[in-house]
Order: sequence, then structure tokens, then C-alpha cells
Amino acid sequence: MIVSETIEKYIIGRLQIDNPWWKDGNIPTYFKGMMPRAYLEIFYPLVKNSKINRAQILMGPRRVGKTVMIYHTIQQLIANGVAPHNIVYISIETPIYNGVALEQLVTLAMTAAGNNEWTTSQCFVFFDEVQYLKDWEVHLKSLVDTYRNIRFVASGSAAAALKKNSNESGAGRFSDFSLPPLTFYEYIQLRKQSKLLKESSITWNGHRTHCFEAVNINKLNNTFIDYINYGGYPEVAFNEQLQNDPGQYIRHDIIDKVLLRDLPSLYGISDVQELNSLFTMIAYNSGNEFSYESLASNSGVQKDTLRKYVQYLEAAFLIKVIHRADDTAKRYQREHSFKIYLTNPSLRCALFQPITINDQEIGALVETAIYAQWIPRMGVDIAYANWRQGRKEFGEVDIVGINHGKMKADWAVEVKWSDRYYENPSELRSLRAFMGTNGLSQALVTTMTQSGLKDMPWGGLQFMPSACYAYIVGRNTLNRTRDVMGL
Repeated sequence: MIVSETIEKYIIGRLQIDNPWWKDGNIPTYFKGMMPRAYLEIFYPLVKNSKINRAQILMGPRRVGKTVMIYHTIQQLIANGVAPHNIVYISIETPIYNGVALEQLVTLAMTAAGNNEWTTSQCFVFFDEVQYLKDWEVHLKSLVDTYRNIRFVASGSAAAALKKNSNESGAGRFSDFSLPPLTFYEYIQLRKQSKLLKESSITWNGHRTHCFEAVNINKLNNTFIDYINYGGYPEVAFNEQLQNDPGQYIRHDIIDKVLLRDLPSLYGISDVQELNSLFTMIAYNSGNEFSYESLASNSGVQKDTLRKYVQYLEAAFLIKVIHRADDTAKRYQREHSFKIYLTNPSLRCALFQPITINDQEIGALVETAIYAQWIPRMGVDIAYANWRQGRKEFGEVDIVGINHGKMKADWAVEVKWSDRYYENPSELRSLRAFMGTNGLSQALVTTMTQSGLKDMPWGGLQFMPSACYAYIVGRNTLNRTRDVMGL
């Protein structure tokens, strides 16, 4: 696209507004006052690393704080000595940039910044909402190859489109970084409520293991319920006005844009109502066991189409399919059923209504919230176990960690929002059978308020409040991501 002098003038003016640090060295006050997400500690070193000539692709669902994290990255770059005029932020969804090539935008930005040495000096360029540019991956790959002195970062909310195009066209040139919804650990930290827990330890498989326990379990549980209702999205978590009508914000600004715009445009979906109805049904029944036969029967949509829709929703990071294992922790060769969880329990609360601590649906949403802490973790294979246990009974364990090298389960967790099983652990017959079959000496059971180790004839049962367990898993997920990335 040839840009006229008039349009060029407006583009430069817009770039100067969006890059205020060129003048005073500061990011906008709105972003500066926000507490950074914990994932910034992992993301920033990846951006700063100039030894690998790759663009960093920051992807994730809408409204999880990608733009805020970009601004906090810019703030940290400046604080660490990078010249402000060597940093460029470009929001691709800005209407005046429509149709303008990325390289042309970079050239205009450097002109606006007064940077005459940008082709040789170390620079950082951030493209926000890059999916709005057609063939963005081709343009970005060319920039990476041409300007080896520039670290390029591209972000976008259409996670499915970004990952698909990144893998297909950016092989060897792009590195993906997924920013998940807030974990419960981050939620506690951002709300400055870490005093609700204290460090402790438990005996796990014969060793003392670091963990956390509640200082006041009732207050912690109330915070956990708030997290389930509002906590996946930073803006909702800290805005009481949005919490009064979370559906207006989450449904319209997040769900509808993905279901009605991102996925149809990417995959050519013509019947968006069909997709929307399917997602609504899944959201209401998060944590339930599904089969394509039952979904087809309930929705009237053909099985092949349903398979595609489920794949699309999972690629958009709205849902996560959890596969089924048997009592020996082996996957079924012919998978007829599976569970589907929302990646963020507040999606359900926004679509329907917030829950209270004693609602009938609380059990399923607590399980969804705990799975939401596991889903972003790298390098861990989790499943749920379900098998026939006798002629009339089925056994099930909520979460099992599968070790493919050993062809067995490493651990098992039963998720409960009740203290009943703490008082009557012998009722956990499925867990007992699973532990025996897999040679597990210990397993974990979550509760509502109780904690402690109970030695049973078949092994040890470590009981822990669900809120504490969610906090610990969210914290360990963050640390595990750090470890995997070598940070």
C-alpha cells in the first residue's frame, strides 16, 4: 500500500501518542500504576535475549493482560538502560494502520521517534493485536530475517490464528509464549492477600515437601469463590463495577468476539449460532464427561462438525479436553468419552450467574478452577481415570499424573468441596483401588476446610483444602514454566 503524505502525517501523529516514552521516558500512567503479572518475570528475559534471532509471539485469550504486559516490558527495558527511542509499540488494530505493511510502519515509527540509527542499533518493536493484518506471519518473518538488530514481539488475542500461522509460516523464526488467565496464586498476589496463607510442609512419599496452609480458611475460601466468579481476568478481578455485571464484559467483549469473529473468520464457519450453542452447553456442564455421540444427540450437529468445533474452541483457549485413562493409567485405544473443562471458571459465571459457597454447582466449578491451575503447565500429562469396577459400578479418580516412561501413574488427586471424606476416608473406594493397581503409597484429597495426613491400610491420604491446593498448583505451574524455559 502506498501511503500518501497526509496519511503518513496522521500515522506518525498516532505513533507519537502511543509511544509517550519517546518524550519523557515513561509509559502511560494507566499502565504504570498496574501491578505486573508474575509471568512478566518469565516473558521479559525472553524478549531481552538477543542471542536467538526469533520473534516472540505472545498469545492468549482476550483480556488476560497481554497489552499490559507489553507496556510493563517496555518500562523494564527503559529502566535497564535501553534508550526510549529504540523502543516502538504499534497497535495493529488502529484503523489508520489498515493495509499498511509492517516494515512501512516500523520505518515511520523510527522516523517519528527521531531515531536515525535504528538499522544498526539494538531496538525493540512490539506489534499488538497482529492478527488484524492479513498475512502478518509472512511480513514478520521477513522483518526477522532482514533486521537482525531488532527484537520483534507480536501479540494477539486470536490465539488459534496466531498458533496456526506461527507454526505454518514461522518455523525457526518465531517462539510462542502463552499467557493464561490468572492463576489463583497470581490472583492472591495481585490482590495483596498473601497473608491469607503461610508456608508449611507436608510429608509426601517419605519426604518433607514445601507447601502452604490457610491462616483463616473461611476468608481464604471466600477469596477462592471470588476467584471462581471473577478472577480469570485482571480487569474484572479489580473492578467492582464490572463484577456487578460480569456477563456484559466477559460475554460481549471476550466470548462473542472469539465465537462470532475470530473463529468464523479463521476457519470459515458459517453457522456461528451452532458454535455458540455448543460452547454455552459445554460451559454450563464444565467438568462433565462427554462423547461425540451424546453431543450430537443433544445439539443436532453432526459428529464430524462437532469434532472440528471442539478443536477450534480448544485452539482459542476457551476450553481444554482432558482424556480418559483406565485404572492402570493407560489411555483407551478407542476413546469414546472425555471431559471438557473451561480454561477459566469465571467464563461460566459470566454466561449464567455467579455462585455462592454452598451452591449445588460449586463442586464442578471448584474442579474446573483446579484444572485451570494445571492446564498452562508445560511438560506434565494429566488425565482423569474412569473404569468399570465390578458389574454395576464404575471407578473414577479426578486427576492423575501419567508417567509415559514408566507406563504408570505418578500421582492421583481426588477433588472434593466437602469435609465428609476427611471424616470417612474409607468411602474413597475408587481412589483406594487406583492406588493399589498403580502401587501408589500416597494420594491427595481436597476438602472444604480440613487438612492432615491419614494413614489407611492401603496407603496415606493427604487431605488439603481445595483453595490451598489451587494456590500451590498455580504457584508451581509458574515455577515449572520458569524451569522449562531455563530461567
